[in-house]
Amino acid sequence: VNIVESGGGSVQAGESLRLSCEASGFTFRPYVIGWYRQAPGKEREAIACISGTDGSTHYSDSVKDRFTITGDNAKRQIALQMNSLKPEDTATYYCAVDYSAWCPIRGDYGGQGTQVTVSS
Repeated sequence: VNIVESGGGSVQAGESLRLSCEASGFTFRPYVIGWYRQAPGKEREAIACISGTDGSTHYSDSVKDRFTITGDNAKRQIALQMNSLKPEDTATYYCAVDYSAWCPIRGDYGGQGTQVTVSS
């Protein structure tokens, strides 16, 4: 499985960022694709996920109503629109694919990660 992430960067609190991900090299079904993040000294947190079967989405409470995940199942591309960013959103964000029918994302196959830094 090949996963390529793009986006990320450094912003001020309240600003927005968009992450993109393209996954390829897999044929298993069902699958879910999404994002998890990890900050230094903290546990990995699954934050957003979309089903490759029906397009249903799932969000963690920490990002719900601020982040939106969208996807193109045919191209296996997803994006994460992150609005109203907070300093606590600072982390490395990973795109991942699971051989699963269910969210949240576990991270069976993950990308290299992209850094998001939010300053106050």
